[in-house]
Amino acid sequence: MSLSLSRRGLFRLTAAAACPLCATAGAAGAVPHWGYEGAEGPAKWGEMSAEFKSCSIGTEQTPIDLRGSIKAQTGPVAIAYQKMPLTILNNGHTIQVNTPAGSKLDIGGTSYDLLQFHFHHPSEHLLAGKAFDLEAHFVHKSANGGLAVVGVFIQPGAANPGLTPIWAAMPAKAAPPSEVAGVTIEPGKLLPKERGYFRYMGSLTTPPCSEGLTWTVFRSPIQASPEQIRAFAALFPMNARPLQPLNRRFLLEG
Repeated sequence: MSLSLSRRGLFRLTAAAACPLCATAGAAGAVPHWGYEGAEGPAKWGEMSAEFKSCSIGTEQTPIDLRGSIKAQTGPVAIAYQKMPLTILNNGHTIQVNTPAGSKLDIGGTSYDLLQFHFHHPSEHLLAGKAFDLEAHFVHKSANGGLAVVGVFIQPGAANPGLTPIWAAMPAKAAPPSEVAGVTIEPGKLLPKERGYFRYMGSLTTPPCSEGLTWTVFRSPIQASPEQIRAFAALFPMNARPLQPLNRRFLLEG
């Protein structure tokens, strides 16, 4: 899960201060350099900085394997995403789309604003032990600063028209956000029609791995063509954090 350069100052005021949710191209030196392999990989994140300690000692970390859920009356997830201009960046860890004000998520009567969405290859969550080729994370923030993330699995199939304009504009190298002239997108097209979901309390999946996030992961995947999947994988061969233990948390299924 990752936050953007253009909102860097905002997210340094929150627990999301140093992740692809926020640590981006242009913020060199602001946080320790981390990655997904070797000496900079997930096993070392907690040792890189005092701010990253949750990555190693946290007890409500993300991602998890979505299995052993408890059926619950968790209520519908109300999502109202608007059509918007495409503002995109490669932050060195993922491809991220920054979103203007107006797109909303409602969970249990709490309203969250969509801030950005981004992608992981392969999926960070598993579904009963199964990994998917990609996973999209839609990152939201409430008026009181709470973060809520919606996860969507992506599997091979038909070409996804919702991804087409994003993929066409993907920067090959890390760079600040840029608006693509004359191009609009509809994030709602990247959500599954079937809205059954899993709900649990978790964390950022990147440093500082801060906890207290409300996670909603849809059970049903969407599709992308093999060509679309390969195009992202060519830029990010592996940008997924390993699974974390559920510990004493409840995994609900709504």
